[in-house]
Amino acid sequence: MPPHTTHISICGAGLVGALLATLLARQGFSVDVYEKRPDPRRGGVENGRSINLALAERGLAALRQAGVGDDVLQRAVMMRGRMVHEHDRAPNLQRYGVDDSEVLWSVSRGALNDLLLDAAEAAGARLHFHLALIAADPLHGRLTVEDTHGQQRDLRSDAIIGADGAGSALRAAMRRVTDLGERVEPLGHGYKELEIPPTASRGFAIEPHALHIWPRGAYMCIALPNLDGSFTVTLFLPHEGAQPSFESLADEGAPRALFEHDFADALALMPGFDRDFAEHPVGSLATLYLKRWHVGRALLIGDAAHAIVPFHGQGMNAGFEDAAALARALGAQTEVETVFAHFQAERKPNADAIAAMALENYTEMRDAVADPHYLRRRQLAMALAERAPDHFMPRYRMVTFTHLPYAYAYERGKAQGELLESLLASTPDVDLDVAERTLRATLPPLPELCRG
Repeated sequence: MPPHTTHISICGAGLVGALLATLLARQGFSVDVYEKRPDPRRGGVENGRSINLALAERGLAALRQAGVGDDVLQRAVMMRGRMVHEHDRAPNLQRYGVDDSEVLWSVSRGALNDLLLDAAEAAGARLHFHLALIAADPLHGRLTVEDTHGQQRDLRSDAIIGADGAGSALRAAMRRVTDLGERVEPLGHGYKELEIPPTASRGFAIEPHALHIWPRGAYMCIALPNLDGSFTVTLFLPHEGAQPSFESLADEGAPRALFEHDFADALALMPGFDRDFAEHPVGSLATLYLKRWHVGRALLIGDAAHAIVPFHGQGMNAGFEDAAALARALGAQTEVETVFAHFQAERKPNADAIAAMALENYTEMRDAVADPHYLRRRQLAMALAERAPDHFMPRYRMVTFTHLPYAYAYERGKAQGELLESLLASTPDVDLDVAERTLRATLPPLPELCRG
């Protein structure tokens, strides 16, 4: 493809920035990527930072467009569903989908970032590390970057895209020009990452093809598998207040006592627990809302525009969907301010919807997955999905395994949830024939599911 006349600067060489650079460069755009950190391909992963993520169909579709889908899956571990670890009961698997065509993939953040950076360079994008954005004029496409020696460069671009995460420097620069309607809602809960290492024979210590959950009401642990046989274990707790909280675990021996009481089977598999707990930081969780994602020639995407809590496994996937949608829009229309306005109109309702669903899913994961009413409701939902697949699909499957807009999945999920509750409230033993007739009479058919 011949070079494109439009020059685009991307701030941030993380997952979303690297994918967007690849997609745009493959279309012939002139692309420069600026990243304040060193090249991650030359160093290791930060301890305590989320090192593996759940890849779903939306994200995988965008990776396929960049030509790296198969390469990513070769570096991922399939997860068929949630393996729920209740107190004093054997673990039980709650499948995500109907079969192995509907699964999540546990991927290494670092390995995926490296692969996407290689792909961006191969496509023709220019990557610049150790260059931090310190100022920008979004109305005129100007930006100033600074290297580690304090040397500054003034640059100009037809478009500036901020893919530089929840602490976006470009967002700060845009905020100096106009009010973005920015609102941050802290969850009040934090997280700490630990590890279940491989067995002595380099195998998995627990079932590898599942996302493990230890639900404990107001808090929980999860574990995702890694290719080397290890699991990344994440403890989610309130920051402060009544036990347990991270505040309450400040005393020596308190973390181990909590795990001995609530997560004993996991603790038995973590020989480095005390060291990891002491050394790994506590991360914070919050949701970012903006009323405005674009100013002049500057646009925010991914976490820079709509950071969410991680409990639906969709943050990365939503960011990848952003990148694919923006690359598609720029390929069809290069008047950047028009493209940016249309992009926000299309994507913001979906970003708001997945933010709400991620918050709801935290309650489900830490509490409802072991609740008898939740299990009855889930069983009824699965039966209706099998009997009337043209009218019913669980919201989780809509979000995770289709390309239906998040906003549609959210609203349809609410309508289906109300129907399930009304059916369960009428009788303890729901007549499935009656339930199916009620469903078909109450809700319109689902749209085409648009699988990848």
